[in-house]
Amino acid sequence: MRTSLAIDDDLVGLLKRRAQELGLPFKEVVNRTLRAGLGEDAKPLRRSAPKVFSHSFGFKPGIDLDKLNQLVDELETETYAAAPLMPPRRPRRG
Repeated sequence: MRTSLAIDDDLVGLLKRRAQELGLPFKEVVNRTLRAGLGEDAKPLRRSAPKVFSHSFGFKPGIDLDKLNQLVDELETETYAAAPLMPPRRPRRG
């Protein structure tokens, strides 16, 4: 959740220094500090892992899914090459 919070300048300096010392993002250091100050009530919630469902896309065996973009590029190139060329536009005189 995003929220705005006014933090005293001296505390911001301490938090930034701690973040640099620990190699952590400022947000993480602020959250850890608040949790430590609030004690047991502030333990992060453990969320269960998201459920993942497999899906068959119906590709035939032997189709290399990593090369589908290459196939699309080749088809677009063939379509472009088969299109009639438009004559170059002449500048208007005016």
